Amino acid sequence: MPEPDAYPASASGRDRFIVERRGPRSPLDPWRHQGVLVEDERTADGTATAMATVFLTGRECPWRCAMCDLWKYTTVTDSPAGAIAAQVAAARTIVQDRRVPVSGMKLYNAGSFFDPRAVPDTDYDDVAAALAGLSQVIVESHPALIGPRVDRLLGSLARRRSLHGPAIQLEVAMGLETAHPAALDRLNKRFTLEQFERAARSLEERGVALRVFLLIAPPFVAAHEQDVWLLASVDAALACGAGVISLVPTRPGNGAMEALAAMGSFTTPDLDEIERSFALALTRATGRGRVFVDLWDLDRFADCPHCLAQRRDRLKTMNLEQRVLPAAACPSGRHAVLQ
Repeated sequence: MPEPDAYPASASGRDRFIVERRGPRSPLDPWRHQGVLVEDERTADGTATAMATVFLTGRECPWRCAMCDLWKYTTVTDSPAGAIAAQVAAARTIVQDRRVPVSGMKLYNAGSFFDPRAVPDTDYDDVAAALAGLSQVIVESHPALIGPRVDRLLGSLARRRSLHGPAIQLEVAMGLETAHPAALDRLNKRFTLEQFERAARSLEERGVALRVFLLIAPPFVAAHEQDVWLLASVDAALACGAGVISLVPTRPGNGAMEALAAMGSFTTPDLDEIERSFALALTRATGRGRVFVDLWDLDRFADCPHCLAQRRDRLKTMNLEQRVLPAAACPSGRHAVLQ
């Protein structure tokens, strides 16, 4: 792997920096999804509902974001016509076989659902058919792709409504990551906050709900400014009309983040920082929107195995109840926990 050097100033240079530091990619079957997860999620009316998430296999995202490791779960070739719809249908069958009623499904394809090379729009009708009977579907997208393909998907969902009852509400999840302008640029997201705001308005005009991903401890933000910029990012997401903010702890593992850590531009957050950040964001958004913290792979951020389960349970309950709970005590007494 190349030795760490200066982080490039140009977007094309950053693309090379990020790609050159990647590890090997395992070949994936473009007709098979990566798994299905069912979790409870707090709704806007304060109740909890079961939501299914299917991790789709499709073409790699055309953007090279500094912190992203999702390319590991993608293909280098275009998604074949019919493959994404087949994966969604297979995931729906798995959920139905588990006999756990779900109200909606998240279609996460490690990229942008409105990228035609990742999800051909010829699949939209069959995707909508596989979702029949659900009340909500959530897809991911880069802000630059908010446009006519959103309308096409809405049309497919509407046609299923005419045949099978109530409409399926579309929600689009977009990764703002941070409102810090310099950090946002250096993350290589290839959009500004103003462009993100325009994409959010475009979704609102279409009657599409918005979910925003924000990073906990993003690179290029000084340690003493992390909390200030997290709160500014929460405010920016809510101002864009986000009904949900999902906090994602920034993790190493893609090569580029290790290089940035060696340069002093990134420090992996620990569980204390994740807990504090979630509490700050949750308090900031009270009465304006829901805030969830991503609990996937939480153990990699913890340095004490004795209290990890209790702390994970606390965060899970905070996700569902949308309120800050007292800190969980470490049963071993090995260390004090964040209050």
